[in-house]
Amino acid sequence: MRKYLWLRIAVVVAVIVGSVWYLYPPRETINLGLDLQGGIHLVLGVDADKAPENRVERNVTDLRSALDRRGIAVAALARQGATGITLTLANPGQWGDAQAALTQVADLADFERTTADQAAGRFVLLMREREANRLRDLAVRQGLETIRNRVDEFGVAEPTLQRQGENRILVQLPGIQDPERAKALIGKTALLEFKLVDEAADVDKALREGPPPGDEILWQREVDRKTGRERRAPYVVKRPTLLTGDLLSTAEVRISDSGEPYVSVEFNRKGARVFGELTEANVGRRLAIVLDGNVHSAPVIRERIPGGQAQITGGFTPEEARDLAIVLRAGALPAPVTILEERTVGPSLGADSIRKGVISTLAGGLAVIAFMLVYYRLSGLVADVALLLNLLILLAVMAGFRATLTLPGIAGVVLTIGMAVDTNILIFERIREEFRAGKTVRAAIEAGFQRAFRTVIDTHVTVLVAAVILYQFGTGPVKGFAVTLTIGIAASLFTAVFFTRLVFDLIYTRRRRLQTLSI
Repeated sequence: MRKYLWLRIAVVVAVIVGSVWYLYPPRETINLGLDLQGGIHLVLGVDADKAPENRVERNVTDLRSALDRRGIAVAALARQGATGITLTLANPGQWGDAQAALTQVADLADFERTTADQAAGRFVLLMREREANRLRDLAVRQGLETIRNRVDEFGVAEPTLQRQGENRILVQLPGIQDPERAKALIGKTALLEFKLVDEAADVDKALREGPPPGDEILWQREVDRKTGRERRAPYVVKRPTLLTGDLLSTAEVRISDSGEPYVSVEFNRKGARVFGELTEANVGRRLAIVLDGNVHSAPVIRERIPGGQAQITGGFTPEEARDLAIVLRAGALPAPVTILEERTVGPSLGADSIRKGVISTLAGGLAVIAFMLVYYRLSGLVADVALLLNLLILLAVMAGFRATLTLPGIAGVVLTIGMAVDTNILIFERIREEFRAGKTVRAAIEAGFQRAFRTVIDTHVTVLVAAVILYQFGTGPVKGFAVTLTIGIAASLFTAVFFTRLVFDLIYTRRRRLQTLSI
């Protein structure tokens, strides 16, 4: 009995020492949620329809290349709507060759032919609805992961990112001091493209009458840091994209000889090969480096560049260059996002929430402690000590797992206080019933704990199931409540059944002839 008793004492001491160790400041700290330390709350809308549109645009480019390789002249080839492709041959007699060219574009297997007119050499391809829906869903999921990568590199502790509905993303960034920079970093599409400048085009004429066929007008935006004045320069560039940022392997901030920061990008093996071929075939021409539809620079290709390295300049500040490198490394968003909802929580509001949360916890705890002392006397004191141990374990586990404490989480702590003493009340009332039945102190304690055990387990399991459901289907604040409630329930079970029983056994062991118990 004594060996068993000392083993239980050792377990309790180990739990207390471990809890104090994890709460000791040099070890771990409890992260505070958005509502306690301030930050920003964003709901982003993903333009998922852009995903099938972009896919169709790439298919149009691939189909044009396949037709060119076979020497098939095209009168018209363009995207129709969001998911369609219209092709009209210049020579209807090449109908059979065109059909063969279609089989060379693998992605066209996801399209079905809706209209065909062999005499006119015209047919329409339409992406299957199932494939379009898959691309829309994939765009939201990839967007979530891309934003998560950007936030991780931005250095936000314990962010919350999750999907809401079909095309929305919830983003909560606690502790952010520069909301505008964070929003710009999250929402930047970061679509990097390399396009040739049309040297033969007259820029002024293109601005008046529109660009030549196959061309488009893009702008370079420059801001004078001293005056703040913005200057915009137009470029007429070839519409086909020769290389995109999805082949990048890294992006880093460098400083030029003149002291200006720029972003150095390096392509992976495939990208380096394509970039080498691109620069070799276009020596002497200007290559526009386009990010999100804006020309950052358009240098002249002096020679073949075999290493797969390029520079993005544009009068960046060090912070702008660093953020651009982050989004390029994290990857481009597969579809544009817009901010549908925005809330900013200031640090002062968070501090006020903490103060009120602490006051409510202390008030609830003191009221419970006083009630237990008055109603259950010495046994109530034992329950109060178990309650303090419960809170110690709860906070230590949250610190150990780096859990985030939110305002609903504080509500979970207060509820845990009530649950903890409720368990002791069930046990104490069972012991009282055994006393009234005429049993001895030892027999009453034994029977009280044994008969209350099943009820205690039932109540704890029921609450635990509810907490798990809240965590699984709830949003950020609800999850914070579920986390603290779950940890508190587990700690309550340990303190009420294990610790309280140990204290009662110690009292009986030291005073074997005890005839009554203060309960």
